[in-house]
Amino acid sequence: MHFYVQITMKKLLTIAIPTYNRAELLDKQLAWLAQAIKDLDSNCEIFVSDNCSTDNTQEVIKKWQTNLSHITFKSNRNSENIGVMRNIIHCLKSATTKYVWTIGDDDPIQNRAVAYVINKLKQYEDLSLLFLNFSGRNQITGEPVHPPTIVGNRWFDVDSEDGSGDAKAIFEHCFSKSIGAVIFLTASVYRTDLVQRALQIWQEADNNWISLAYLAGYCAANGRTIVTKDTYVECIVGVSYWQKDPKSALLMQYKHQSEVLMKLEENGYSKQFCRRMILKNFKEANLKVFLGALRRWPVFAIQIIVPFLTLVSLSVFDAVVNRKFKMAETTTKLSTQN
Repeated sequence: MHFYVQITMKKLLTIAIPTYNRAELLDKQLAWLAQAIKDLDSNCEIFVSDNCSTDNTQEVIKKWQTNLSHITFKSNRNSENIGVMRNIIHCLKSATTKYVWTIGDDDPIQNRAVAYVINKLKQYEDLSLLFLNFSGRNQITGEPVHPPTIVGNRWFDVDSEDGSGDAKAIFEHCFSKSIGAVIFLTASVYRTDLVQRALQIWQEADNNWISLAYLAGYCAANGRTIVTKDTYVECIVGVSYWQKDPKSALLMQYKHQSEVLMKLEENGYSKQFCRRMILKNFKEANLKVFLGALRRWPVFAIQIIVPFLTLVSLSVFDAVVNRKFKMAETTTKLSTQN
């Protein structure tokens, strides 16, 4: 009697696309993916999560599932619109491959990006986070956009691409230069088990618009991190989902950033770094945002600002204590030497 055992090789990468009522853009992105994934389909799966669209998104998905029948192409349609962050996180939780790359349905990505990502994932088995460098462009003017802390239109200014440096230090550098960079969805490739563990630890992450920074930080703290020198993606600035919510600026400046920093501190990042970033956030926060919110939603604005100011006060206290401790330590060393 002969027994035949079928061995199924687990794919390396899930390329996931969360989408809602943008069938035309989804169609264009899947057309790009169909070209970019050629000869790489044995390593990849495709997953599309439709957030209960009312247009012809389902028709587009079915068309490409037929056209790409040789590739594992899964899809999901939420029974109701669960919100952008929850749909993104659903993509991350649904992945069963070693890595997951969730891309926007409207982000321009170079054809070479998929092959590059696959090669890097194969080259470094301990890779936990891959940041794809990107350029920025204003949606209305078409002009290049970049953070004031970065020279040139390349949002990550890390010059080493072998991941040999301290992974947490690399993430801290990127975070301190531009929070917007580390929360750009299409720029981040996560190791699936780590990102899913991070979501298990912080189950309310879907209520925070910059929780992707926490996910990236968690992955960075648990393996090798690589930031590419070359740009592979373009970020169209001015179309972010959170900008459509009138309370978004207040929440992001005075609540969400602090929540992320506290979660990073709980998961291995130093108190000094997290408190320093809170003070940086306080210095850079736009007071007009708070005053405008105070006029429109006084109770809500006060509920947001009081915890933030309490955290800022604690950060100032910690900074003063650390400064005095270092001064005392320096004095002791000088006394010993003399």
